[in-house]
Amino acid sequence: MFDWSKSCSYDGEQKRRFHATARSRLKKLAAELRLPAGSYDIRSNKAGIAVSGEVTLHHERAYIQVGQFALTSHHGILIRTCEGRRDYTGGRNHFLDLDVLDDIPALAAAVHAITGVGQVAQATAHDRAA
Repeated sequence: MFDWSKSCSYDGEQKRRFHATARSRLKKLAAELRLPAGSYDIRSNKAGIAVSGEVTLHHERAYIQVGQFALTSHHGILIRTCEGRRDYTGGRNHFLDLDVLDDIPALAAAVHAITGVGQVAQATAHDRAA
């Protein structure tokens, strides 16, 4: 598992791993939500040496951004609605812990609940009994 709480500040190798891993997880999120190809972009902004920068999945109706915004709270996943891929301010901000990137189905369920975007797999009777 990736250590999401390890700071990227002044650590180029950690920042490289952070961006690569976050980008990979956002690709898995898009697949989990069954987002059609071409309906979203995944961008990476490494920013300056003192910060993590951010990795963003920008869909036509959802904006999901990963960064080390507040390491003390671990809240590093921003989710909000938007109106197209030119909308960078969108709706109300919702934050989740970075650790949710290790549970893509849970992240997909949160994105769907907040934005209404995508499809979320229904739990089977076996899953509900467990």
